[in-house]
Amino acid sequence: MGLYAKYVLPRLINCACGQESITEQRKKVVPLAEGRILEIGLGAGHNLPFYAPSRVEKLWGLEPSAEMRAIAQKAIDAAPFEVEVLDLPGEQIPLDDNSVDTIMVTYTLCTIADVMGALADMRRVLKPSGRMIFCEHGAAPDEKIRRWQNRLTPLWKRLGGGCHLNRDIPGLIMESGFKIPELEAGYLEDAPKILSFNYWGWAEPR
Repeated sequence: MGLYAKYVLPRLINCACGQESITEQRKKVVPLAEGRILEIGLGAGHNLPFYAPSRVEKLWGLEPSAEMRAIAQKAIDAAPFEVEVLDLPGEQIPLDDNSVDTIMVTYTLCTIADVMGALADMRRVLKPSGRMIFCEHGAAPDEKIRRWQNRLTPLWKRLGGGCHLNRDIPGLIMESGFKIPELEAGYLEDAPKILSFNYWGWAEPR
């Protein structure tokens, strides 16, 4: 791991993921989680203040980056419920089949290299009655913006820790064995359009 990836990138991600508009998106989706919750990409712990403590039985936070886990520790210590950190990537979820009530995934599917493998493993651990709640940025509906997303993604991946600007988030979720009963989408106001088209809602196993 280079110096940029080890020391600079985690702090840039922490800063970017703490923007006001992204925080407002978190407030929309995180309180919907309940029961035994698996958060994919705990990151710096930005979601933790927005869970409803009375609805949380247990929370696992999957986060492969030691640097991000260190940044998250303050939020973990402040959480009014148990947080068990799992230091593995999203493709390797060390939980039993059908053992999770809610999967929470925010601003993470853009960076996972084997995104379909990760979604398949999420599908495996989620109970048949469970929900995957998501809020992600991805491919814009406007052709001009999407062309720029496609052009810039190879460079952006190198600068942003593997982040793709142009992933079809709903398409990937449905292709991996989920259906999406509720989906909203739109641009955030405080970022360039190539970075800020968001999809949010929830999915359930088909």
